[in-house]
Amino acid sequence: METPGSQSSLHRANLERVVRAVRLAGSLTQAEIARTTGLSAATVSNIVRELKDGGTVEVTPTSAGGRRARSVSLSGDAGIVIGVDFGHMHLRVAVGNLAHQVLAEEAEPLDVDASAAQGFDRAEELVSRLIAATGVDRSKVAGVGLGVPGPIDLESGTLGSTAILPGWGGTRPAEELRERLGVPVHVDNDANLGALGELVWGSGKGVRDLAYIKVASGVGAGLVIDGTIYRGPGGTAGEIGHITLDESGPVCRCGNRGCLETFAAARYVLPLLQPSHGPDLTMEGVVRLAREGDPGCRRVVADVGRHIGSGVANLCNLLNPSRVVLGGDLAEAGELVLGPIRESVSRYAIPSAARQLSVLPGALGGRAEVLGALALALSEMGDSALLDGSVTGAPTAATPAFT
Repeated sequence: METPGSQSSLHRANLERVVRAVRLAGSLTQAEIARTTGLSAATVSNIVRELKDGGTVEVTPTSAGGRRARSVSLSGDAGIVIGVDFGHMHLRVAVGNLAHQVLAEEAEPLDVDASAAQGFDRAEELVSRLIAATGVDRSKVAGVGLGVPGPIDLESGTLGSTAILPGWGGTRPAEELRERLGVPVHVDNDANLGALGELVWGSGKGVRDLAYIKVASGVGAGLVIDGTIYRGPGGTAGEIGHITLDESGPVCRCGNRGCLETFAAARYVLPLLQPSHGPDLTMEGVVRLAREGDPGCRRVVADVGRHIGSGVANLCNLLNPSRVVLGGDLAEAGELVLGPIRESVSRYAIPSAARQLSVLPGALGGRAEVLGALALALSEMGDSALLDGSVTGAPTAATPAFT
């Protein structure tokens, strides 16, 4: 029996600290583990040896700063996590192991007007198919991360009213999928998961404060403050699309006038070009035509960039992030949209905040949200289960920061 403060309990705590650091980062050298955990190099070396002998971690030769080093990652067969992303017109599912390797991934179209039950039926089928494709036993599933395009009430887990998935308002997505799959499910909105995906795998790596701006059927932001997703007490932080740009502007779906969303979201932008480019035009098509030199599409993309930049400038003045990552189809426009964003930030943000900010396109494209869902599942699982040879541990109380 372990007692608080005993050598055995201290050793157990150190084991969990090392496993947690490796789990969140994917892989670390022993020197990086020591810096992350605050443990001595000798202690880390002994713990890594013990974990390797027990089959919890794998150690491979690598180099760091021109010197030989050893990279530590969780064992590839220690367990798997699943990411599920519901979008405006798609369902995407990915299966990954605890070493941050994606084992299988697939996307398929999803009718936006389909009922929630039909959507979860499709998700359940796709999850089962991908698990079978990996050849991993279902008992190895440690948890599921779930992304939905709408605000989630943190206390009840209820999806708020959304015009993007109109038949889903009032549902409890995590509870629904948990009942179907029989494993812990953790849910968040798509912008937060996009931020988490870019933070762990993409353009946000190495920073502690960033904003991920997703421009699609709506406009939202995932906010990372000191390495942790900031959701606000009600779970609605990051609704940048409803910053007012023009009090006499178009009426927004939220009921206000002139929100950023009415100047940047696809549902408002595409009608500007459809008379000249046809009714089947999509944002992906607008971006492609703009890159090919179409003057109308280039003008619209630049205007959207300037409007987004005004919203980003407000974020800079309030939160002073070091990086803004642009996601969604619009990010493929590159400097055609990023240049105008930077121009507006330079004009409207406090100079010191603007100087410290870098504006980059997302590195993960349409995969950002599903990879963020994997990262959410990885962050929420406990470490005791790994040390005890089982991945069926209970979720942690709060999402820890990625480092």
